[in-house]
Amino acid sequence: MQCLCGIVKLKIKMKSIHCLIMAGGSGTRFWPRSRAARPKQFLKIFEDESLIQSTVSRFSRFTPTENIWIVSNKNQQQLLDDQCAGLRPENLIYEPAGRNTLPAIGLSSMLIARNNPDAMMVVSPADHLIKDDGLFQQTIESAVLLARRNDAIVTIGITPNAPSTGYGYIEINQEVNVGQPIRSFSVTRFVEKPGLETAMQYVSSGRFFWNSGIFVFRVSVFIDSLQKYAPETFEKLKTIVRSFGQEDYETTINQLYPEIEATSVDYGIMEKADNVFLVQGDFVWNDLGSWEEVYKYDTRKDESRNVSSGKVILHDVRNSYVFAESGVVAVVGLNDVIVVQEGDTFLVCKRESAEEIKSVVTKLKNRDMTDYL
Repeated sequence: MQCLCGIVKLKIKMKSIHCLIMAGGSGTRFWPRSRAARPKQFLKIFEDESLIQSTVSRFSRFTPTENIWIVSNKNQQQLLDDQCAGLRPENLIYEPAGRNTLPAIGLSSMLIARNNPDAMMVVSPADHLIKDDGLFQQTIESAVLLARRNDAIVTIGITPNAPSTGYGYIEINQEVNVGQPIRSFSVTRFVEKPGLETAMQYVSSGRFFWNSGIFVFRVSVFIDSLQKYAPETFEKLKTIVRSFGQEDYETTINQLYPEIEATSVDYGIMEKADNVFLVQGDFVWNDLGSWEEVYKYDTRKDESRNVSSGKVILHDVRNSYVFAESGVVAVVGLNDVIVVQEGDTFLVCKRESAEEIKSVVTKLKNRDMTDYL
């Protein structure tokens, strides 16, 4: 009964949770649909909502929209204004230059702390696939309770279903329980993307989880860690926050933010702090790192295991993903391929080579063909 009461109280307090959505990525592995002017998170991949709109909708189910924040690149301001018009303009934070996740989370935390240093914050990427919204909410609630009770920084670790080399891993230590319904553990270490043999060892051990990039903490706890482990970044961000709402804000952030060291939150804080915990994530999750992942999770497959969008003609084709933005795309006698048409660009590749699309982007840059990026 004590556990249930704790969860009921927590659900009431969830209305005061702040959610930060990270939306600054470029998504080069989703070329040609993902471009500099319209990155992956703004694309409608599976449904009528873009990935970022789906993320906003997911958090809106358990926290008011006035508590939802987005940090993005200044070049994406018009897209963000168009797709997230229901959010408060002051909750849309624009970086003048991308400096990785630590400065972005730090700036957002310090802005929220001006009015509520005890606020709890959930940080989430904008472009991940998440299903089982009820289980996702219960997992976040458990993380909030753990972070609040232990003054901790909590990460959501995804239970691995395969020895993937595309994700970072988190090794757990002892199980902890403060009344939350989802299993939680203290964290031993964060590990960068491993080779296949190492990944197999990690999964078979049962002590490693995939790093989802979702974090939960009290903003004052995160700011204390930022000041301790990244003092130079903290000082520059403090100056920027001090100018927020003033006439010199744009000048200040444009001058100081690009000078901040580009550092991930994993490297800058999570690998160093001693108050890090993990809550087990068993909801459906994928970071959608390639067209191959989109194909796997798309539920619109026909009897030949093909997924097609737009004006597409298929003949003797199996196990393939074909997208046509305009005109007609016909595919004949091919299996296991990705075909994407967007404007005046076409991508054709084997599904097993989908990760190599980023090399196409590199070659376009090297050949000064940036108009196609």
